Amino acid sequence: MPTPSHRSRTFRRIHKRTPGGKTVMHYVRRKPSKHTCGKCGKVLSGMPRELPYKIRAMSKSERRPTRVFGGNLCSACSRSAIKAKARV
Repeated sequence: MPTPSHRSRTFRRIHKRTPGGKTVMHYVRRKPSKHTCGKCGKVLSGMPRELPYKIRAMSKSERRPTRVFGGNLCSACSRSAIKAKARV
């Protein structure tokens, strides 16, 4: 019987085969949803879909794109935002 904290579907259930030949159940946290653009809702490219402790271990350049509005807007929306700022 799993521990009470592992009984919910918050954890993915993965069958693992041990070297001894037994099949055991491993409980792994589910990945968070994909990051989306704040303006149009499109999935952002270059943003990792990992758990917070794995993202903290990454370098800053791996966490998000280095361009302006990187991590908040998609490339198309950031391009239009930059153009709008230039017009003002």
